[in-house]
Formats: sequence, structure tokens, C-alpha cells
Amino acid sequence: MLKDGTYAAWFQTPLDQGTGIVHVADGQIWGRDSLMTYHGSCKIDGDRFTATVSTKRHTEGRDTVFGVYDELTLDIEGTCPGKIATYTATSGQARGVILQGTLILTEQPAAASERATQIPVFNPDKLPKLPKRSR
Repeated sequence: MLKDGTYAAWFQTPLDQGTGIVHVADGQIWGRDSLMTYHGSCKIDGDRFTATVSTKRHTEGRDTVFGVYDELTLDIEGTCPGKIATYTATSGQARGVILQGTLILTEQPAAASERATQIPVFNPDKLPKLPKRSR
């Protein structure tokens, strides 16, 4: 099941590939990559999900993975049986171009347990002494 959280995204079309960051929460999906921002809504049904996402270019430079389009609406269908989702997306603006992608749920590091004892103050005089060598 696609869980609320932050995902590392990888995606490709026959034209190019890219990576980005995607956030999912409360039926909303949004994120960005090096060229585009995206936002929309998603529906989750067990391991399957669908989403409609609008994209908008934020940086000039190279073509997007769909070609030269600066704004697109993506129709996304995918599955997420665990922490990794796979999906395909199409856009009416780029007919015939199919995007394939992967989302990997990023896990927050566990909180460091608090130490029961205080760390002693460093005192170099308490370090072991090396034996003296005769010359």
C-alpha cells in the first residue's frame, strides 16, 4: 500500500530519465525534480493506486522526459505491495509517450536513545603513558 511519506522517485520515458522527490499525504501528492514541480491527488485501493498530477517547469535548460513540454497533466497507475511502488504515466499533451517509474519510501532514522550516564569530560592526563626509551 502506498503510505503517507516521502519517496525517492526514478522515472524514464524512451526520450530520457530523471530522479526526484515525491511526498504523499492525505490523498495529496507533490514533489519536484531538477526541472519540474508536480502536485495532484491520489487514490489508494489496497496495493493499487491512481493519481492525477500537474507538472510545471521551474528551471530552463534541457527538455523534460516527455520532450519540450513545460506543463503537463499526468494520469498515473501503479502498485505498491511494500516500500517500493512501480507505476506508469501518460499525458494527453504528449500522446504515445509512456513514463515508467519507481517510488522508494524513505524511512526516518530511529531516534537516538538517550544515554543513561553522562559522558565523562576528556582529561589527557588520564591517558596511558608510553614507556621512556633510552637513546
